[in-house]
Amino acid sequence: MEKIIAVERNHMGDIVSFKTSNGRVISYRKALMDIETGVIGGVEVIENDIQEENISYSIIDSFDNYPPIF
Repeated sequence: MEKIIAVERNHMGDIVSFKTSNGRVISYRKALMDIETGVIGGVEVIENDIQEENISYSIIDSFDNYPPIF
């Protein structure tokens, strides 16, 4: 099972992509799908009360201590 090891943030500080322990760089949406299907472990997903950008789920973790991808 892969783990998230790094994040990429946009200019507003929002996470836009992740790097996994297998070296994959994936989008936030792909990470949601991989977490839900068990490909990525160590993080939880919750359903949002308010949909943002048509994403009805969020990854629970601030990722503040994760290094940047690049």
